[in-house]
This record gives sequence, structure tokens and C-alpha cells, in this order.
Amino acid sequence: MKTTPLSELNKIVIAGIRNAGKSSLLNNLFQKEVAITSCTPGTTTDPVTRKIELGKIGMCAVTDTAGIDDTGSLGGKRVERARQEMMAAHMILFASPGHMPPTDHEKQLRAWLEEQSLPWLGVLTFADHPVHPEKIGFFPMEKQVAQNNRDQNTALELIKAIEAFDRQLEKEISPVHGLVSEQDLVMLVAPQDLAAPRGRLILPQVETIRDLLDRDCAVLMVKERELYPFYHNLGMTPSLVITDSQAFHKVAADIPETQPLTSFSLLFARKKADLAWFIRSLCVLDHLKDNGRVLVMEACSHHCQADDLARVKIPRLFRQLVGARLEFTYARQLPENPEGTDLVIHCGGCMITRKVMMNRVEFFKEHQIPMLNFGLFLAWANGLLPRALEPFEELAQLYSDLN
Repeated sequence: MKTTPLSELNKIVIAGIRNAGKSSLLNNLFQKEVAITSCTPGTTTDPVTRKIELGKIGMCAVTDTAGIDDTGSLGGKRVERARQEMMAAHMILFASPGHMPPTDHEKQLRAWLEEQSLPWLGVLTFADHPVHPEKIGFFPMEKQVAQNNRDQNTALELIKAIEAFDRQLEKEISPVHGLVSEQDLVMLVAPQDLAAPRGRLILPQVETIRDLLDRDCAVLMVKERELYPFYHNLGMTPSLVITDSQAFHKVAADIPETQPLTSFSLLFARKKADLAWFIRSLCVLDHLKDNGRVLVMEACSHHCQADDLARVKIPRLFRQLVGARLEFTYARQLPENPEGTDLVIHCGGCMITRKVMMNRVEFFKEHQIPMLNFGLFLAWANGLLPRALEPFEELAQLYSDLN
């Protein structure tokens, strides 16, 4: 990989009414024209995302969206897409023309942002004009910055405001946070089956390798077939073995029971989601009944393979181990109506941000639907609980208390 994936970047979304100067704001941040600007309402239709290095924050993804006051059936879809982008944002730049009174749509957006508890910063655009009296106090002073659309130098003030605001936001932990120390040897097991992309490693493996190197650890990576001879000829015991979930059974059989072991999927369940909630949801596996419904969710698009994990292996394991005759449905987006769903099993979420993943977790929590991820289910299916949780002491204790 040559660039940081979008799922690992701070996501900044620019929102506001049409002709609020959103695209000019984007251009000011980039100090060049990356978005088309025009006085014609509705110039921006689909969201436009660009990567940028923003001072002390580092690499970010900035998204320009359609106006929240767009009209018509197509405009309504654009507004809905803009709301989806805002729900996924780490920070929202609420652009509002400072020289004009607040519109009803702007008042509604401000109320919606507060209702959703979304992090936002008010940006008064057109700062080369006098501020309209009704705009004074529309944004709280501590959440407001002014921008002159015609002066790119004012972007420096905006970047400072973003940097100050960013310190208030929750940060996503790295894959092996709190699990290793300097000079540790960590062994990674990466099967190269039909689902493995040709010529490259999957994102969780890449991120884990980089995190280990950043922590001054040594990394030994093998396929599951080579694990046994390499492991038993090392001359030292790895501090941790991390495997692809699909190889759990073979890996556990090839290493001593005392060897700390976990999976990439469990690392990412802790990093991206709420692993404690997933652990609490395991109890539903003992109570699923015939004709129950399991929703399998994935975050990325890929073609189904002959031994596809989501559509072949997991349903097969359910039939073998859970026993109930279940209906499996598949989705990459949240369902409009999850009624009738007995369990959700989600992928590791490596291609989406923690914010997006947690939105999904909270959605199913609100509907009182238990949720697992692929890795935790496979650890359970292979009889590797609580062993696969032991590197995470608090979570292993939670599992023990529940069982």
C-alpha cells in the first residue's frame, strides 16, 4: 500500500445550504481549485472527497457535500447522502454565509447536529462582507471561525480552529495497542486462500505489521502450512501469535496451549467497534431457534468466492454447531427496518472508520439485536474462547464472568 486508507483518516465533512461557499471553503483548505465553484445553486451534487495533510492533525479526508436545501426527488437523495456523510464524520464544518440571515434549513441543521451529538464547527463564509445581525450568535463563539472565500490566507485560521477542535475527539487505537512491548517477537499467520487478493496483503495485516514496527517489535509472517516448523525452530517464544480467523483451528493445534493467541479480526473488533458488546452477544448462540434470521454484514465490496467466508463458511458452521435452521441475509448498508433479525454478524470493519462502525453497533443496540463479528464467531466455533481473548485481560475477564 502506498497511501493511508480512508478508513484510517480523520474524516471532515463540509455541510450547509446551497451557495454557502462550501466548495470555495474546500478550495481554500487545499490552496488550489479541487472543486468547481459557481453562483448557480446545486453545483455540487455527489460528495467529493480529497485527502489532505492538515497541520498537526496529519492526513485527513475532506468531503464536500450537496446543499441541505436541495429540492426535488433527486435533491432529496442528495440531502440524505449529505446526512450520511455527516453521520460518518469525525468533524463537520457547518458553512453558513455570514452576510445573510439564517435560513430555516440552517436552523434545522444546527438542531439536528446537536440532537445527534455530532462534532461540528461553524464557519461563517463570505467574511469580506459585513456580518448580518441575525448571524451574530447563530454559532457559539467557541465553535465559530470566519472565512473569506476570496482570500486563501484565511484558511490558516480555519486549520488552527480544526486543530484545537480535533483534540476533543476520541481517537481510534492502533491494532496492537497495549498488547506488546519493545523488542517483542510477534508471529503473524496469513493464509493465502482464494479470498486473498493477488499480489498484496489485506489491510488488517498491513496495519498490524506497521504498528508492530512502529513499536520496535520484530515480525515473523508465515502461512498456516509453514507455522509448525518455523514456530518450533525459533529458539524463542513469540510474545503473541496473531492469525487470520479462518485458520484458528489449525494454528491452535500447531502451537502450545500456553502461547498467547488472537486474531486480526479480534484486534479490529476492539479497534473499530465494541468487542465487549460482541462478547455479551455470544449468549444468543445458545438460544437461536428454527426459522431464525441472521443478518451478515460486510463493509467492503468483493466478488463471492467458492469458499466465501460470509456466504459459505459461516452459514455452514452455523448449521453444524448451532443446529437451528436459519435464514441468512446479506447487506453492506444498515437495513431500514431490522425487525425480525435475531443476530447480526459483521466483518472486521477494516475498510470503514470506527465512527461508521460504532454507528452500526449503536443502531442494532437501539433495536436490541445482538451482534458479533466474524472473528469472535469463528473463535467460538473453533472452541478457542476464552483463549483468543486472553491477550485482552479485561475482555477475557468479562467472558469469564458471563460464563
